Amino acid sequence: MRIALGVEYNGSDFSGWQMQNHNTRTVQSVLETALSRVADQSINVTCAGRTDTGVHATGQVVHFDVTVQRPEKAWVLGVNAHLPDDVSSLWACEVDESFSARFTATARQYRYVILNRRGRPALFNRQLTWRHGKINVDDMHQAAQVLLGEQDFSSFRSSACQAEHARRCIHFVNVSRQGDYIYIDIEANAFLHHMVRNIVGSLLMIGQGEQAVNWMAELMQQKDRTLAGPTAPADGLYLVKVSYPEQYKLPDYKSVPVFA
Repeated sequence: MRIALGVEYNGSDFSGWQMQNHNTRTVQSVLETALSRVADQSINVTCAGRTDTGVHATGQVVHFDVTVQRPEKAWVLGVNAHLPDDVSSLWACEVDESFSARFTATARQYRYVILNRRGRPALFNRQLTWRHGKINVDDMHQAAQVLLGEQDFSSFRSSACQAEHARRCIHFVNVSRQGDYIYIDIEANAFLHHMVRNIVGSLLMIGQGEQAVNWMAELMQQKDRTLAGPTAPADGLYLVKVSYPEQYKLPDYKSVPVFA
């Protein structure tokens, strides 16, 4: 049978999602170890989106195949008993073999969190990005709207990206403020390597007055990563939601809003 699993993790002490070698701590490696103990057989998982070193998730989705019967609570409570404190299984359900956490996903949504105040954070300092000085959120939001739709995102593509092409479709980008917190919420059908963090780095330059609002449109036309802003730190980035066709009837799980 095939099982879909919802997963949450704090990425601060992980070398990203993907298993690399036995000496590297990754989310995939600790999750597969816990699942294998509950299943009493070797388990390999496929995720909706591989996150980088230091990136967090409240809504990651994985699937795996298993030949033993276990109740749903075993894949949640039982698995959590074998997981470290910075990873948690949230929900589980049986799905048919046409389901793929990666390939049947229709959208991925990320949130980037910025603490904008004079004093540096003593709490959550590895779970958000800190910027002091004035940041114009309205300018950032206006600039981000040129990213909507299916376009070539070469200007925000990492040099290490292995995707066949740079075309992606962004459904929405919202930049908002609540008190000292700035949120950048972005959803697309899929993302290129470092795409969200590269977009955030350029938006921050606009928000801090280093570039004009129309600079984002110019970057999209130039299709040159070297002309865009720096890659924003991983600490502030969260994978918050993955969407799938209704036919799979995944649990309508509402993850805890990130610093909202």
